[in-house]
Amino acid sequence: MCKIIIFIVFIFASINSYSQELKDITWIENNLGNKIQVEGETIKTFSILQRMKEYKIPGVSIAIVKDGQIVYVKGFGIANSNSKTEVTVNTLFQAASISKPLAALAALKLVEQGKIELDRDVNTYLKTWKIPENKYTSEEKVTLRRLLSHSAGITVHGFPGYNQKENFPTTIDVLNGKGKSPSVIVDTIPGSTWRYSGGGYTILQQIVKEISGMELNEYMEKVIFPEIGLNESTFQQPLKGVKLSLASCAYNEKGKLYEGNWHNYPETAAAGLWTTPSDLAKYCIHIQNIQSGKIKGILSKELVFQMLTRQKNNSGLGLGLGRNGDSLLFGHDGKNAGFTNLLLAFANKGDAIVIMTNGDNGSLIIEEILRAASTFYGWNIRNYIKLKSIFLEEKDLTKFTGKYSYEISGKTYFFKSKIRKGKIVFSFRGKNEQIQLTPLGITEFIDSEEGTTIDFKLNDKGEVVGLDWDKQWKVTKIN
Repeated sequence: MCKIIIFIVFIFASINSYSQELKDITWIENNLGNKIQVEGETIKTFSILQRMKEYKIPGVSIAIVKDGQIVYVKGFGIANSNSKTEVTVNTLFQAASISKPLAALAALKLVEQGKIELDRDVNTYLKTWKIPENKYTSEEKVTLRRLLSHSAGITVHGFPGYNQKENFPTTIDVLNGKGKSPSVIVDTIPGSTWRYSGGGYTILQQIVKEISGMELNEYMEKVIFPEIGLNESTFQQPLKGVKLSLASCAYNEKGKLYEGNWHNYPETAAAGLWTTPSDLAKYCIHIQNIQSGKIKGILSKELVFQMLTRQKNNSGLGLGLGRNGDSLLFGHDGKNAGFTNLLLAFANKGDAIVIMTNGDNGSLIIEEILRAASTFYGWNIRNYIKLKSIFLEEKDLTKFTGKYSYEISGKTYFFKSKIRKGKIVFSFRGKNEQIQLTPLGITEFIDSEEGTTIDFKLNDKGEVVGLDWDKQWKVTKIN
């Protein structure tokens, strides 16, 4: 009886602890804001819903992992504006390039099984299609390690996708340039440099088919997903059945629905995964647990160690890497038409965050959510930039007022600079946009909302003749 009471007390303590943490985590939802904080100015904070409205992002879904457990999962906004379907924790988003680290597991599982090797010429395994040999492949060969780490000298950065009315090319058609993208070829010596390549992952997709006898989607659903517990995810392109009813639509930078609801991607390894933040969080936990030796998982600890080792640039095997040692980070971002996402995890401790959005402007809110979460947990991933401003009287600001011009692609644009409530404000013709500047020095200002720096240029008489915008754009004062 005593053991039962202790067990019940433990259960209630766990529930109360989780509820308290969940309550605390909601701080993140309401503390989004600009990365620039100016001393003496009121720090503005926003809720996720406020930022979604401002940035024209219909839907957001988040999962947070702390100490090896998923502690927060929540959806915000609309998944389908036609049906008024809301985003839930089960809503499927296109993972875009976050497809790559999951697809990499398929190839690495075949390595673990001894069916392919990391450092052997992949043309050894390709039968129905082969990488065209040329002067570059005569010096070095395309290997699986190089494909996974974007160092194989392969062309084609990414893919535009296909609307619902367009015919799907086969994987071999894509590789031969018979889809919407050029032929996938080697145009530099394999192993000599790093260059991001979705084309390389399409070759990987064909390798998995050749060796396993299954399309990538079938192999993932039969071999990979069950072992990790990814119950919602699929590489099915196009979607069918129950998964179709769970999918979010895609929205452009104006918040408008893409024709046909979304694009399809036959280049499944590079961009074709549909998933949820919860499933991607489970993937992070699985890799973390193998790395720490807690489990014998989908891959051996030795192979995961290679995954999390820099091969070229900051690429591991299927993953991007950041920092070092105990602070080592692994992850990937993802951008398809109408979907913008981020997966970021610590390799040597059980913390991670996954943010998925159904808008082309998603990166704006992702950065703010990540910064808020980083602040809340002390992750030191994204920090606020704190600056000191100086006080300038209106008479000192007058010389900065007037009309300015700048050129983009041969076309001239204009804006006016004026004083409003003791601040320099830029107003753009034909736009509602206005930029308010905070002085950091006599001629140095910053837009604290966007982080844009403005450095006014003076002539020998102390008159303003122009300005440098963000240290790269030259602007001329015309009166």
